[in-house]
Amino acid sequence: AEVLRITKKTLLLMDDMMRIMKRANGVGLAAPQIGVLQRVIVIAPLDYKPMALLNPVIVKSEGDQIGQEGCLSIPGLYGDVKRAAYVEVDCVDRKGREITLELEGMPARIVQHEIDHLDGKLFIDTVDMATLHWAHPGEAAEAE
Repeated sequence: AEVLRITKKTLLLMDDMMRIMKRANGVGLAAPQIGVLQRVIVIAPLDYKPMALLNPVIVKSEGDQIGQEGCLSIPGLYGDVKRAAYVEVDCVDRKGREITLELEGMPARIVQHEIDHLDGKLFIDTVDMATLHWAHPGEAAEAE
């Protein structure tokens, strides 16, 4: 469900999601992953300040990139996924401001992965099956 207004409960959800993501050494988390059916994601790409995005929608995408992904929902499973190299995302920040993010490379991959969760998709739905493998989560270079 879309977040129609930011309440104390919404702010607590975002804070909880940040804590859960960090504790799991992740770089992204979507509310449905913790049983909350709201369009809320948190992302923490390297060299970016961690941020919560409400009602994120990809409004533009360009190029292709293939890279290894993992998921906190399936710890230890990794594989290559083709994603857009660049995305523009319209969303609402934790202060209720409508913003547009322009992301490329790994940050673009992370936000696409998390928005997929909001739409009921996991990375295994689009992974190159030939690259799917199990590894200790600490060994994967780019795990969600």
